[in-house]
Amino acid sequence: MRSISIFGVTGSIGENTFDLIMRGGGPAAYRTVALTGARNIKRLAEMARALDAEIAVTAHEECLPDLRDALAGSGIACAAGQGAIAEAADRPADWVMSAIVGAAGLVPGMQALRHGGTLALANKESLVTAGPLLMATAAKYGATLLPVDSEHSAVFQALLGEEKAAVERVIITASGGPFRNFTLDQMRAITLAQAVAHPNWSMGQRISIDSASMFNKALELIETREFFDFAPNQIEVIVHPQSIIHALIGFCDGGIMAHLGPADMRHAIGFALHWPRRGPVPVERLNLARIAALNFEAPDETRFPALRLARDVMETRGLSGAAFNAAKEIALDHFIGGNLPFLAMAEVVEDTLSRLSRQNSLQIAATALEDVLGMDHLARKTAAEAVKTWQQGR
Repeated sequence: MRSISIFGVTGSIGENTFDLIMRGGGPAAYRTVALTGARNIKRLAEMARALDAEIAVTAHEECLPDLRDALAGSGIACAAGQGAIAEAADRPADWVMSAIVGAAGLVPGMQALRHGGTLALANKESLVTAGPLLMATAAKYGATLLPVDSEHSAVFQALLGEEKAAVERVIITASGGPFRNFTLDQMRAITLAQAVAHPNWSMGQRISIDSASMFNKALELIETREFFDFAPNQIEVIVHPQSIIHALIGFCDGGIMAHLGPADMRHAIGFALHWPRRGPVPVERLNLARIAALNFEAPDETRFPALRLARDVMETRGLSGAAFNAAKEIALDHFIGGNLPFLAMAEVVEDTLSRLSRQNSLQIAATALEDVLGMDHLARKTAAEAVKTWQQGR
């Protein structure tokens, strides 16, 4: 029986993974090693019971008593805290879903790779912050790393059977989010409620805001660079409001191969779950006649400067990805908390990168996970200072 673990099971990716596992037979077909979640203890306990997991872990230590109460009599072990999540990742499993949002997903993902199984990576921050280390760890332990972002799964699938040398360009698509047609003046007044209302995808609060600001697409640019090892000038973004085409590959003969699919994350998750074969996935089948038209437009890096900043990171490499992500997370925290307006998030990130560049901190190549974690800490501190500077200057 195939063993699995799901990290971030109560988030949107985790819920979709759980849905596919249950449809595929649940505990009769899979042995669930570990499930981890955040504060939704009731749901975490429900899922752990449904899959008869060996252990359930909440990221928040103060939630442990509630988790114990919810799982009383089940025989399922309980734990809490980041250390406990890392320990859960040290339990061998054939297939691991890494769906923890943010830099917190890096350590458990790295730990899971050391067991040589398959890591289905939905945590894009792992590649953004520590791409070379992550890829080297997978190679060292003979682990398989599969992308679960819809765009990178599409690139992966479109490249199957193709020679990398024949690829001229990789194009990932962006919906444009809820503010695609907003003017700069309109964007200055964007509210939190507006930013979480994505037109195409059902996602959590943080990733919805990242998508609205195109910080999510900026992370995906860097992720494409790190996962597939294409040069920065080969990687493009095109705005495609329907979110039907997820990525395109342009070849040296002028042909372009596109991957189409519904706006449903279960496709990419299911592809990773069934790999190396294709298995049935319960997603809507596209009706092209009903769709009728597919539209495209160039991204506006004036209104969405995150894309420009990502290109700087791709050129710099080193620890710049870790700094970029950490600064973005701090800026996002302050937007959610009402301390920064929407457009100021990019200003804070750019200021943070500028400050660290002047210290010659960004170009250093990471030789160990501690280097990445150290930059993450430094960048968060620097970003907090950049927020204060912005607040004082407004």
